[in-house]
Amino acid sequence: MRQFLIAALTIPALASALAAESPLAGIRPEARPSSVRIVAAASRAIDAATRLSTDVSMTKVAPVVSAPATGMSRSLRPRPRPENLTEVAYRGPTPESRQQAVADFGFQRWVKGFRTRAQAQGISLATLNAAFSHAEFLPDVIERDGNQAEFTLSVGQYLGRAVSDARVSTGRANAQTHARTLAAIEARYDVDREIVAAIWGMESNYGANRGKTHLISALATLAYDGRRGSFFEKQLIAALKILQTGDTTEDRMLASWAGAMGHTQFIPTSYLAYAVDFTGDGKRDIWADDPSDALASTAAYLAKSGWIKGQPWGVEVNLPKGFDFTHAAGKRMPSDWARLGVKGVDGKPVPDHGTARLLLPAGALGIAFLVFKNFDVIRRYNASDAYALGVGHLGDRINGRGPLAGSWPEGERSLLRAEARELQSLLSAKGYATGGVDGKIGSKTIAAIRAYQKASGIAADGYPSLALLTRLRS
Repeated sequence: MRQFLIAALTIPALASALAAESPLAGIRPEARPSSVRIVAAASRAIDAATRLSTDVSMTKVAPVVSAPATGMSRSLRPRPRPENLTEVAYRGPTPESRQQAVADFGFQRWVKGFRTRAQAQGISLATLNAAFSHAEFLPDVIERDGNQAEFTLSVGQYLGRAVSDARVSTGRANAQTHARTLAAIEARYDVDREIVAAIWGMESNYGANRGKTHLISALATLAYDGRRGSFFEKQLIAALKILQTGDTTEDRMLASWAGAMGHTQFIPTSYLAYAVDFTGDGKRDIWADDPSDALASTAAYLAKSGWIKGQPWGVEVNLPKGFDFTHAAGKRMPSDWARLGVKGVDGKPVPDHGTARLLLPAGALGIAFLVFKNFDVIRRYNASDAYALGVGHLGDRINGRGPLAGSWPEGERSLLRAEARELQSLLSAKGYATGGVDGKIGSKTIAAIRAYQKASGIAADGYPSLALLTRLRS
């Protein structure tokens, strides 16, 4: 659950994202066996058929075994030195080995100080001893944390991967296999079962990619040497509280490299707030092969975030020719949108499920949606419009509906952070207030874009496109 986590990712899933995978994943919102070494694995977003695994494999270090003594079988008399035996001078430790030794020493010193802080927050000495019995500094986690590529897929490309045919068919098969469990979860928490199944598919490819990194090691590494040490120390304390309650053991507490745990990738703080024991065995076991507790915990998360059962997350709509995009801001009932010419792709007004806003994820040239409160509830799991669209549309497909009717513009992609800052700077220079030059496209930047577009006589859709940036540069 990239409850960003890294967001991201984001990413409800950050702390555990760094433990096993790469912000929290999840949102959208793991322990490791004994001595291990990390073998790098591919990272991040959603692959064509599955969310790319962010796991790292673990290999136990083989013990050194000495040959048994058999007595003296040869003479102790000195023998001639072979002529071809050359001496190799010892050149001392390499820079890499020195750096690792320094990192390990610093890490152990940090752990010693952390143990004191953890005990002050109610973590017992027994829990600390068990949790850190196999903990170690993971340099690959730091490397991955510092080398996360910017998300530049277009929304159309992202949805093509997130809601691939393979993910849809696998989702339908899993929904059938776990039909009784999903129905019982829906009845208890009033959260539509297909949305729970969709989050499961988005977060771990239906349990296939739950993470294999030792959570305590990853969180401790990130708290010691990561970019957001205080955040990950908070997640580490939460992970220790989970161990202290007895819900799992440190060797089973596996996660993504960034600390996202289980089937639906909860970070530790989200686990403490929302995880439930649905099976009734006395443990909130989101790591088990049986996904029941994890799926129910996800439903509990959505329920507490305000999910409205039966209300759609959103509906694909058509806009009338010459639509005035200045009306795109704000919320209206679907019947009011219909009076502006905004109707479903079937040509009928969208039913009044509640107030809705117009979402244009690719601007005036892309597909349009009316999205309801449940869309924003999904964003509580992972604060990304693309993620919420992926979950919503995948849920629809799992439930038997077809693909989207519209098409996405070719060649479009999200702006890089540097490009977004440049766009904000150029708008500000022209007198359009963006609320700051930080590379984050918020409501003030969108309003500034719309004002500039309207003054320039182009569709005021508020979309920060590459074409708009090129226009501002000229």
